[in-house]
Amino acid sequence: MKELIQNRLNINRRHFLGKAAVGIGSLALGSLLVPDLFSGKAGEAGLPPGLPHFAPKAKRIIYLFQNGAPSQLESFDYKPALIRMAGQDLPESIRGGQRLTGMTSGQKSFPLVGSKFTFQQYGSSGAWISELFPHIASVADDICIVRSMHTEAINHDPALTFMQTGAQQGNRPSMGAWLSYGLGSENQNLPAFCVLLSRGKGNGQGVYSKLWSNGFLDATHQGVLFSSGDNPILYLNDADGVDRRAMLDKLSELNHLGFEASGDPAITAKIAQYEMAYRMQTAVPELTDLSREPDHIIKMYGPECLVPGTYAANALLARKLSESGVRFVQLYHQGWDQHDNLPGEMVGQARDVDRASAALIKDLKQRGLLEETLVIWGGEFGRTNYCQGNFTKDNYGRDHHPRAYSIWMAGGGVKPGVVYGETDELGYNIVKDPVHINDFHATVLHLCGLDHEKLVYKHLGRRYRLTDVAGKVVPGIIV
Repeated sequence: MKELIQNRLNINRRHFLGKAAVGIGSLALGSLLVPDLFSGKAGEAGLPPGLPHFAPKAKRIIYLFQNGAPSQLESFDYKPALIRMAGQDLPESIRGGQRLTGMTSGQKSFPLVGSKFTFQQYGSSGAWISELFPHIASVADDICIVRSMHTEAINHDPALTFMQTGAQQGNRPSMGAWLSYGLGSENQNLPAFCVLLSRGKGNGQGVYSKLWSNGFLDATHQGVLFSSGDNPILYLNDADGVDRRAMLDKLSELNHLGFEASGDPAITAKIAQYEMAYRMQTAVPELTDLSREPDHIIKMYGPECLVPGTYAANALLARKLSESGVRFVQLYHQGWDQHDNLPGEMVGQARDVDRASAALIKDLKQRGLLEETLVIWGGEFGRTNYCQGNFTKDNYGRDHHPRAYSIWMAGGGVKPGVVYGETDELGYNIVKDPVHINDFHATVLHLCGLDHEKLVYKHLGRRYRLTDVAGKVVPGIIV
């Protein structure tokens, strides 16, 4: 017996390598499939970053944010009753004493106004879509229109912040930062979270860096803003006579000494950011060169996609970034704040985004990427069914309306070709299947394989999450 035991212990090098091959291969495969798996970090749920809580339907997100709040009554929520009742005062029974902004609270009357634009039904669901969005109408069977979004915020700053971070005040991580924290990166040469900006022809509301902030999460999760110029990422290239690799190595040595002395995790995050910037030198120039796209893609998105900084160019770039493994691409398009001259301004705004938005859906679909890419289109709140200021037959404006508004989603596990939720005949209140912003966030995380109640981060003694202390997944829009 002693000899048998001794023989089992005397494993030679060949036997050891043979036995270890499977384990080493598994480790290698795991590091390729989930790059952050062996980072040594774990979230509050006990899982390391890069591991979803359950099988995801969406691997990445492209959020086409329409900054300023497009009117749902001129886009995706058709209300013929408003046309019939044009000029009549909003019934108090409908308003119910609900809060108004300071811009219309002093009005003596609230004349109802219907859309100047015609609507038609499209797709198998018979979704009503405005004539302003013919290209989006052409993909009606691929999108899910949610007509019952609502929020508490009635002004742009808190509403924008709420929609992007789950809280109306600042210093909270944005959606993209939470996704980066929860799922890690798919491409070590690119950020997990990228931000693109464009401005339309309408009245614009500003955007600001707190909307793509990492908040209290590590700085590595902050959104990386791309510029619209010849150099999308500033200071990415080496200056003449500078050996960046040597400089970064020396800087890393100093930063590691600083970390050993202070233990500040912000130092290691900065080291990681420097290294990411170095790796981006090779990946970003090729990605941002849209002129290499084939003619049929340029035709699909429209000629403006070759003009840096336009919505069309950013939509195409969003596809390229997502295709390359960027977890969350946030596109902000400004110009949707139509308090007056809505019929005139909204025509230009819709023209800016309609073709490229639909092209993105078609492009992802033809590449087999739509099923694993969640696309979101919408703003921070809706628009009133009554006129702000002077009402005329050919001109009107609409104030902010948090009680009901529309967005649409596509791909990534969302039911295609459906309309979810319903407002009353005057488009003021939700009468079926309301979706709060917390519910929206919970659903988006769920589609990405994350339980919104488990994706938490402890900060200053409190456990934070994107949905704060509310939110429920909306099963009615999930495949």
